[in-house]
Amino acid sequence: MRKIKIIEHISLDGVIQGFGGPDEDRDGGYTDGGWAVPLSDPAIGEAITAAQGERFDLLLGRHTYDIFSRYWPALRDPMAIKLNAARKFVATHRPDSLQWGPLEAVGTDITKGIRSIKSSEGPDVIVWGSSTLTPVLLQAGLADEVLLLVFPVLLGRGKRFLSDAIDPRELSLSSSKAASTGVLINTYRSVGALRTGSFSEPAAGNGG
Repeated sequence: MRKIKIIEHISLDGVIQGFGGPDEDRDGGYTDGGWAVPLSDPAIGEAITAAQGERFDLLLGRHTYDIFSRYWPALRDPMAIKLNAARKFVATHRPDSLQWGPLEAVGTDITKGIRSIKSSEGPDVIVWGSSTLTPVLLQAGLADEVLLLVFPVLLGRGKRFLSDAIDPRELSLSSSKAASTGVLINTYRSVGALRTGSFSEPAAGNGG
C-alpha cells in the first residue's frame, strides 16, 4: 500500500495561499503572494527532496494542478524533471481539459478514488498545496505523513491549511528542524481522534 504525504508551506496563522510568487494564486483578491521566497533556505529543499523520495506520484486539486502546469513543464532542473515525470492524480470535474501528464482523474467520489489510489501499486503519493484535498485526506485517515514548512510570518487572510469541517485529530511529531531563516521543518504522522483531559484532575500514576 502506498503512503500519502502532504507537503505545505504555511504561515504561523495557517495560511498556505500563494507562497511561491505574487501571481501564483490571486483567488479572492489575494495580494501577498511570494511570502515564502525571502525566507528560502537550502534545508527546506533538502527536506522536500527527502520527503518525496526518488520516485513519487502527485495528488492535486484542480487549482494546484493548473498552477503547476503553467510553471513546471518549461523547467529542466532536478525537481522539475521529477514533477513532470510523476503521474498526476487530479481531483476535477473537467478531466477532459487536463493536458499536463501523465495523468488520471480521481473521479467523482473523491474519497473512494483516493482510497483506490492508496491501495494500488506504485510509489508514494505527494499532495501539494490543496486547501480542499487536505481536509478530506485527514478526515478520512488517508494521510500518512504531513510535512509542514512553518514560516515565521503572519498573513491574516488567505486560504488556510484546514477548515472547520474536519473533526478534531491528534498528530505526532516525528521530526523537527529549524532552517537558518527561522522556518521550522516539522514532520507529523497521524495518531487518530483527539484526546482531552483536565489540568484540574491529577494525572494517572501521580499518586494524587
